[in-house]
Amino acid sequence: MFIEQDRIFRLDEQTVVLDDFQADGWILDIGGGGEAVIGQLKGAQVVAIDLLPRELEEAPDGPLKIVMDARELKFLDCTFHTVTAFFSFMFIRPGDHEKVFREIYRVLASGGQFMMWDVEIQQRPAPEIDVMAFPLQVRLPGTVIHTGYGTPYTEKRITLHDYISQARDAGFKWTEQGFAKQTFFCKFQKS
Repeated sequence: MFIEQDRIFRLDEQTVVLDDFQADGWILDIGGGGEAVIGQLKGAQVVAIDLLPRELEEAPDGPLKIVMDARELKFLDCTFHTVTAFFSFMFIRPGDHEKVFREIYRVLASGGQFMMWDVEIQQRPAPEIDVMAFPLQVRLPGTVIHTGYGTPYTEKRITLHDYISQARDAGFKWTEQGFAKQTFFCKFQKS
């Protein structure tokens, strides 16, 4: 799909520093295609799902890649100890966020963690602007990934606090957050 350049609002470059993290067993990565950032960090420990086959085909080798809809995960209850979503919720319709949070909660084992990196979608800066886009630099141990993301503006703003509220409604306990420019990191735990 082609979008005229004057209909895109560009944010400044965002930087995410992603250190290695402890995770037991398989890690379910929601929207794990494309650059497969979590897959590059954790390799064969990752089960990367994405709705779009081409996103998984483009992803580097390492993770197990499965075409799947996060609104209806095909895994049994309490399958994973860790679930991640690296700039994935920005591509999920806001009306589906609650369902995705509930599915993540369902497939997490008791005490499991859900780690989320994403961007706040601010109010549309002008009526003629359709898309928000930003270059992203991801610093992993030993490598730097240069990429960029873009998403259509939604009817209303979507902030870190909206995501925290939705996660709590699904049953999660909010345990950690970090914020830099418009991007954020949140960690939740299943009781």
